[in-house]
Amino acid sequence: MNLEGFSIPPLAEELNSALRYARIDKITQPSKSVMYFAMRKPGENLLLCISAATQNPAVYLTKNQPENPSEPPTFCMVLRKQLESGRIAGVRERKGDRIIDMDIDTIGAGGKIITKTLIIELMGKNSNIILTENNIVIDALRKVGAGKSKTRIILPNNVYIPPAPQEKFDLREDDIESIIKSLKNKKESPLSAAIIDTVSGFGKIHAKEACYLSGLPTGILINSLDDADFLSLKSALLEIKNAKNPTIILNENNKILAIATIPINCEQNANKKEFSTISEMLEYSSKMTYSYIPPDKERFQKLVKNELTRAKNKLLKLEKELSDAENAEIYKIKADNLMTYQYDFKDHEDAKIKVKNIYSETGETIEITLNQRFTILENMQNFYKKYDKLKRAKAYLTEQILKNKEEISYLESVENSLESSNSLSEINDIQRELVAGHYLKEKAAKKNNEKQAKPFLFTAKDGAQILVGKNNAQNDILTFKTAAPTDVWLHTKDIPGSHIIIRRPLAEISEDTLLLAGNFAVYFSKAKGSNNVPVDMVECKYIKKPSGSKPGFVTFTHQKTIAINADEALLEEYLKGVV
Repeated sequence: MNLEGFSIPPLAEELNSALRYARIDKITQPSKSVMYFAMRKPGENLLLCISAATQNPAVYLTKNQPENPSEPPTFCMVLRKQLESGRIAGVRERKGDRIIDMDIDTIGAGGKIITKTLIIELMGKNSNIILTENNIVIDALRKVGAGKSKTRIILPNNVYIPPAPQEKFDLREDDIESIIKSLKNKKESPLSAAIIDTVSGFGKIHAKEACYLSGLPTGILINSLDDADFLSLKSALLEIKNAKNPTIILNENNKILAIATIPINCEQNANKKEFSTISEMLEYSSKMTYSYIPPDKERFQKLVKNELTRAKNKLLKLEKELSDAENAEIYKIKADNLMTYQYDFKDHEDAKIKVKNIYSETGETIEITLNQRFTILENMQNFYKKYDKLKRAKAYLTEQILKNKEEISYLESVENSLESSNSLSEINDIQRELVAGHYLKEKAAKKNNEKQAKPFLFTAKDGAQILVGKNNAQNDILTFKTAAPTDVWLHTKDIPGSHIIIRRPLAEISEDTLLLAGNFAVYFSKAKGSNNVPVDMVECKYIKKPSGSKPGFVTFTHQKTIAINADEALLEEYLKGVV
């Protein structure tokens, strides 16, 4: 949900009041379209989020910052070099556009103050962050060459060209009578469309609110309005002009319908959420529409998906070859029949022959397809060779199919781990796993200064601790190093998922705790949301890890299998703020 242009001036004013004269301490870029500026003012630390995400571009003050990659992206390094230690000279909106300019004073050669401008374009799919000096582009988050645009080239050393201006009235600065006069001239236009076409920064929600406040339908034609209607419309526009009340409108499914810096009254049946500052509103909307994705997560997900497709295609091919191998006997039968009847036919003459099958007790015939390039004897020899080859292949193919199925199961477990991984340390664990398995040909992330990922830890109502592995590396550590021999291990039966451990301080584990742990096993697996899911349960002393097996793979005996119906409501209080 994008912020409409009319909301940009109050946002710029709020940011200018908070940030002016602040010094930039640190610039980070946790994802490809989101940046954070850590700043300092006397007695106050500030954190500014700048998001050029296409689904919800925004600029707002926040207190929470996600993890950062160990190596910053190139654009982040450019901004660090150019702007760190600089001071915010001012934040302003660029009139007529959804653009905010942040002027930053930096110290140049000889102690000279150089002002650079960070241009933040909040324009949906065209959103961008551009650094300029004297209106010359230094660098941009998204570079735009001649192949993408003929009118706006955004490349280093090029003049910054703003979007083409729109010939509209500014409600905050222009005479209201001029706006009403312009509206009257759009005689055949529906009222809502005419307002959008006339007032700068007005989109659907502001136009709809203006119609609602004036008591007029959005679709009524301008030429249907009388003087009283225009007087009501004038009052509505003046009310919007002076209104300040950041508001988000949500539907019954908590999906954002509208976002604005004014009260929204036109959505009568929707849920309304009001905020004290625009930054609070934008932070809330960003959490609703954008979830932090650790660097490389999407890349690894794509890699694993491709490897899974390859492995599944290979399995189909192996199974077809095995099916052929299991029919090897037919080639021996053909060869034996050819040996018996070889003198009844001439070489290179027949493409197919029919003979009485020497192995048929009822005298049935068998049709044999011949390769006319070869003699009868050579065809017979080829059938024997094919038979011998397939017989030898059967054992090999059976072994390869087993290995292939194990690989598919393993890759599905990695896919499941990636789905539930939300921190850099967890993603780095998976990266090391993919490198070790030769799926990824690059150096694994170093562990030196890395905060170690830990399994989820939940405490049941009876005090029992439940541990949940987030990836295969954690699963192995959890099952074979952390767990005691008498602790209880759970895992979805034949379905990729996390290893679950119930720490066993008492002799008996309550039914409620078992049900809770079983639900965790289902939730953190590919069966998430399903009913009647079989979950294996066994004491850890009966679990073994075969030599040379892949991470996360175990064998076990003495298990019991219980059926779990997914109950996410049961997990809700445990998962708050965790997943």
